[in-house]
Amino acid sequence: MMNSENADYHERVELVRACLMHVPFDGWSKQTLELAAGDCDIEISQIARILPGGVNQAIEVYARLADEDMVTAFNEMMLDASVKPEGMTAKIKALVLIRLEQASPHKEVVRATLRYLRNPKQAKLGQQLLFQTIDQMWRAAGDDATDFSFYTKRGLLAAVYSATLLYFMADNTGSMDGTSAFLDRRLKEVLKLPKLSKPMQKQASVIASGLGKTVSSIAKNISQQMARRGY
Repeated sequence: MMNSENADYHERVELVRACLMHVPFDGWSKQTLELAAGDCDIEISQIARILPGGVNQAIEVYARLADEDMVTAFNEMMLDASVKPEGMTAKIKALVLIRLEQASPHKEVVRATLRYLRNPKQAKLGQQLLFQTIDQMWRAAGDDATDFSFYTKRGLLAAVYSATLLYFMADNTGSMDGTSAFLDRRLKEVLKLPKLSKPMQKQASVIASGLGKTVSSIAKNISQQMARRGY
């Protein structure tokens, strides 16, 4: 018998997945939650029980599901010797591409999510979700660092992933070739940025103010230096 906690989780996932049909038209909004509830034969009065955090919680669940799907696909890839990536950089590249390939059918949902998170009021949520995705990538790739490199690696990947995501969103070719090539250039560029170590150390020293905030700050710093170097 399914217990109450599992039942609540099942309802939450079902409701959030149903939202994906409406987000491209109504954004992440109360109306989207209500339309999705109707699709799932859920009473509107039950939305607050299933998603007490409202729209923000729905986005958190959506992001977590996307991260879980990415890790599952990557683990399956690692079992296939013919496509298994070798080396940390290759693993990270594979994870980023898997994440974006899986997002391809829902590109307008991703666009609406980015639009929602651009609101200054949602800055903290955006930082948390970015860190969550980056952290899952490093852990799936087998990185178990707990020293200073824990922060620098996540800051570097946050910059690379953010830049690649924006390229992916602007690419309307229907192919991942351009995104893959862009990602290759960003990864090679990051490996040639040893001068970033000192500024990142300084930023990481304020980690007490919040890990998500620090990673976001590091990512912004690196992204700006990338921009100056030219894409």
